[in-house]
Amino acid sequence: MGRFADALARPGLTAIAEVKRRSPSAGDLRPGADPATIAAAYERAGAAAVSILVDERFGGTWDDLRAARAAAALPLLAKGFFTSTEELRTAREAGADAALLLLRDLDDEEVTRLLAVASDLGLETLVEAHDAQELDRAVALGARVIGINARDLSTFEIDRTEQLRLVAGAPRDRVVIAESGIESRAQGAAAELAGADAILVGSTLMRAPDPAAKLEELLSRPLVKVCGLTREEDVAATVEAGADMAGFVLADASPRRAPGILPVPDTVLAVAVVVGDPDGGGADLVQLYAEEDGKVRGRDAVLLREGEEVALVVDLPWQEADPTHLERARATVGRVMLAGGLGPENVRDAIEAVRPWAVDASSSLEVSPGVKDHERVRAYVKAAR
Repeated sequence: MGRFADALARPGLTAIAEVKRRSPSAGDLRPGADPATIAAAYERAGAAAVSILVDERFGGTWDDLRAARAAAALPLLAKGFFTSTEELRTAREAGADAALLLLRDLDDEEVTRLLAVASDLGLETLVEAHDAQELDRAVALGARVIGINARDLSTFEIDRTEQLRLVAGAPRDRVVIAESGIESRAQGAAAELAGADAILVGSTLMRAPDPAAKLEELLSRPLVKVCGLTREEDVAATVEAGADMAGFVLADASPRRAPGILPVPDTVLAVAVVVGDPDGGGADLVQLYAEEDGKVRGRDAVLLREGEEVALVVDLPWQEADPTHLERARATVGRVMLAGGLGPENVRDAIEAVRPWAVDASSSLEVSPGVKDHERVRAYVKAAR
């Protein structure tokens, strides 16, 4: 496909990390930002590509792109409101590997012309859509890398729910980027599970005390889930500790049955844990166990998003041990949520042995079924992170 697209399409969730000094919607973010220093730090932190704002409304210039190119070897995206051949030529000469084309500002004839010009220049493109009509246009115009922006550039309002719906509906033969509105690992994971190959993050990184460290945090795995929550005060402690997922057991026979899906902030994913019936009661994800005679649940589970399997949960048999547990998890292909017998004392060793996508703990964090020990919750999340 090209250096830019190939970098974004690597296995797992990747990121385009952005350098911008200000935003029309948020004002000044980091007025004194040095694009060379930040781009090099993003590269060390694991960015797949770096986006450089070259538009003065964002405090950017073409010299910022040149400085980043001199400091970093990874693919660079020139970001601005480009409408002309000359702008694309300048982007290429300044060291860009790709340039942004905004469907909001361009008709189909203009996009077709600019795509051809970019191809002739050896410049890849990120074609950005905001709604279903623009996504259909991007696909029809042959865009290989499609950005789906949660932010309406006219009102600056963010609609992540609609963004995730569009990401999930995008063709899988395209490289799909979820743009804007990502502040937490859970929000990045939500985009990943919807089908995004990468996220583009700007304001969240530029506001952080250390932008590169924040990028590492957003991309780091495993995600951390605290399950068996039944009380709002335990949910609050779980969120405060830094967990990415809050689990609510909806199975009637469980001693940890929750009254329902309790409120969580939009920076955390709510997970409904069910047996037999995949109804998740409005949760972001459903952890579905099979029914098993004489037991609360079967052994393993699947993690569902909108009814589609997105991960496997490798667990222990109900109230039983298994010395092959970690070995079995390590041999499982795809995203693995490791569950069963995890707590502050052993979760780090389990992570090192399995390298799972997520970890899940419940009973080891309790003072009684469904009532959490907040100190152990904090210790478990800290150890898992």
